[in-house]
Amino acid sequence: MEFNWNNIILGMAPPPQGTAADPKGEMLKLVGMMVLMGVMVYLVMWRPQQKRQRALAELLKNVKSGDRILTTSGIIATVITVKEKSVTIRSADAKFEITKTAIAEITERSGETSES
Repeated sequence: MEFNWNNIILGMAPPPQGTAADPKGEMLKLVGMMVLMGVMVYLVMWRPQQKRQRALAELLKNVKSGDRILTTSGIIATVITVKEKSVTIRSADAKFEITKTAIAEITERSGETSES
């Protein structure tokens, strides 16, 4: 494939003298693009994160004694007691007190039985 310098040279050329660029129109295009980019960032990044935060807050609010949980560090344990900001869990022969924010998911609710 041959590189064509004419395209680059013509692309850098100033507009012909007969047509003057409208500065207000160019500014409106720029502002419109910035607004569009802001909306895209909101829809792609912030909105899903807010949904995840709401779902996690709902999950942490509904933790009960007897639930099987998975912590963010990978510990699978059973909830013993629930306090305002912390949870006491038991895993094998160990007993831990962790903050509620360390809970990644509830794998099994108390009172529910798994079918496996």
